[in-house]
Amino acid sequence: MLRHHPWIYSGAIQDVRGEPASGDTVEVFSRDGEWLGRGSYSAASQIRIRLWTWDPDEVVDRDYFARRLGGAIQTRLAALARLDSSCYREAYAESDGVPGVIVDRYNDLRVVQFLTAGAERWRGDILDTLVARGDCQGVFERSNVDVRELEGLPQRAGWLWGRNPQPREQVQERGLRFWVDVIHGHKTGHYLDQRDNRWAFGRLVTGGRVLNCFAYTGGFTLAALASGAQDVLSIESSAVALDLARDNVALNGLSLSGCRWLAGDVFAELRKLADHGDRFDAIILDPPRFAPTAAQASKAARGYKDINRLAFKLLQPGGLLLTFSCSGGVSPDLFQKIVADAALDAKVGATIIGWLGQPEDHPVSLAFPEGRYLKGLVCRVEND
Repeated sequence: MLRHHPWIYSGAIQDVRGEPASGDTVEVFSRDGEWLGRGSYSAASQIRIRLWTWDPDEVVDRDYFARRLGGAIQTRLAALARLDSSCYREAYAESDGVPGVIVDRYNDLRVVQFLTAGAERWRGDILDTLVARGDCQGVFERSNVDVRELEGLPQRAGWLWGRNPQPREQVQERGLRFWVDVIHGHKTGHYLDQRDNRWAFGRLVTGGRVLNCFAYTGGFTLAALASGAQDVLSIESSAVALDLARDNVALNGLSLSGCRWLAGDVFAELRKLADHGDRFDAIILDPPRFAPTAAQASKAARGYKDINRLAFKLLQPGGLLLTFSCSGGVSPDLFQKIVADAALDAKVGATIIGWLGQPEDHPVSLAFPEGRYLKGLVCRVEND
């Protein structure tokens, strides 16, 4: 708290005076009566208070959100040339001083998420703030996520203002084009946080056979094909996402003859490939979140170890593994240990040649290390 960490857990609260409702703004005091901050109260969540401000003179009102969101959006506008993308994150919750609020930009459309009781309380004012800027043509909500249930909130999605999203929105990212489904797709439609990692992977691939696991709509598949990969196998549980991936390949004028598509469970399909003696020059593992909280890290570690062990077995000597965890409950050190144990079990030697993470539109406050959820390693299997 004194270090400006924005979360106060229920166990750290000695008493609550009055009867604040979920989402209400409350004043936080030390045991000695010293004023510490002002935050949103959540009666249902273990994170009982999320701090808006540590400044006693700063009022939490519509102007507060106009300032915070305006600053976050301006920072992204200043970085647009580096982002080289028409889709990016404009506001990232705690890291931008707006806990529970996500704002993603797709061309002239904003897609928003209100993830906490505090964000829900100020939902109307946040929407008014975004509309009043006059720099977008529509706002769509994608608050249909499990985390809202921890706040005692129902899931919700739908049109909020302006134009409705098209069934497919076309965006561009570092020279590639993508069809994005912001209405039904994962997260807000596109894995914005993997932008830099797709580009980095494209620079590493010079040809050969590539296996893209948890491929979704083919981001890493496109990066591999554009960089000269001759054969790319994409595995994804959703046949609908794979259809979009095929269309993304065609949209960029890349050859579908070099693509293979497999709708199925990645764990099961990796075992089949290993049993058949398949080998690849590069493998991407970008699984969904296995451990939302630290309490689930032990169970998640088994899943991460299993898929990484199988991937190591499928790599040619000198092959590359790009492996990721987006689980907030798995620390970077723990993830690296899991991958090291997986290589040991696979009986291969491997070297880390790169560390990957979130792009600059997903910043991490020094006071809030939990904002760093995406961890990635680039591993090279040693030659025999």
